[in-house]
Amino acid sequence: MNYPAPAWLPNGHLQTIYPALCIRKPAVQFRRERWSSPDHDFIDLDFVDGAAEQPCVVLFHGLEGSSDSHYARALMALLQSKNWSGVVVHFRGCSGELNRAPRFYHSGDSQEIGWILVRLQSEYAIKHPKAKFFACGVSLGGNALLRWLGETQQAASIVDAACAISAPLDLAAGGASLSSGINLIYTRMFLQSLKPKCLKKLEQFPGLFDKDAMLQAKNLYEFDNVVTAPLHGYRDTNDYWDRASAKHILEQIRIPTLVLNAQNDPFLPAQHLPHKASSQVRLEYPQYGGHVGFAVGSLPGTLDWLPTRILHFFEGK
Repeated sequence: MNYPAPAWLPNGHLQTIYPALCIRKPAVQFRRERWSSPDHDFIDLDFVDGAAEQPCVVLFHGLEGSSDSHYARALMALLQSKNWSGVVVHFRGCSGELNRAPRFYHSGDSQEIGWILVRLQSEYAIKHPKAKFFACGVSLGGNALLRWLGETQQAASIVDAACAISAPLDLAAGGASLSSGINLIYTRMFLQSLKPKCLKKLEQFPGLFDKDAMLQAKNLYEFDNVVTAPLHGYRDTNDYWDRASAKHILEQIRIPTLVLNAQNDPFLPAQHLPHKASSQVRLEYPQYGGHVGFAVGSLPGTLDWLPTRILHFFEGK
């Protein structure tokens, strides 16, 4: 399926920003569950319940995303229309309530992906033993999902197929791109959401990280150096961005996987998109689409193309 970029969205920035902010998101009826995590924290999951023996699609959102993100609502609305089941997994602190543990979430969070998918698949298989079970990750969630797929030998016994959309496959290249020029608008948006969470986290755990250095961070490199890397077992930002990048793991993936990244995605320049992967991985790099954009149609446009592409891939598996 080729992505037909509308003429009225002529570049990667507009193809990123307009779908996220300006296109009406479809209504979705969610059912929420709260699960305890293995380290005695919690996560919130929003469910769409489909018909018996229909497939289930699990979605892991991007940095500071949620079940209200435009791509999440678009995918879950399409699942509802097809009577499939769906789940939007909220990373810790992203469901509207701060998590309890001295940690957040990150691009290499494969262990978190793992225990969630194992539990979801086992519970769904009990109710629907013949149904397919799929996983999809967007942006940060896509990178973390790819890490789990490549690191986990038993992944094929849990997930039938997977998709990663606009994943920052090379975190260092993506971080550099977001640290200069017009791309700083995205960095500022993320930091405006992350910094207040960090202040609340310091109220839970005084001294967990350097408050002043966190507040002074002007880009994701500086923020990750103070917060993300040390909280999650990395030496520093360079260590985190290198070890967590999904580009290192693509050749080890053994289940059918679609990796979809637009070449004009401002979060990861086209020259840094990897071209080596296992035979099970389809690398699909359309010329246009922006970062999790892919709007179609005449003004005001729709969000239909991306969820349709995802389900078209899954339906073939």
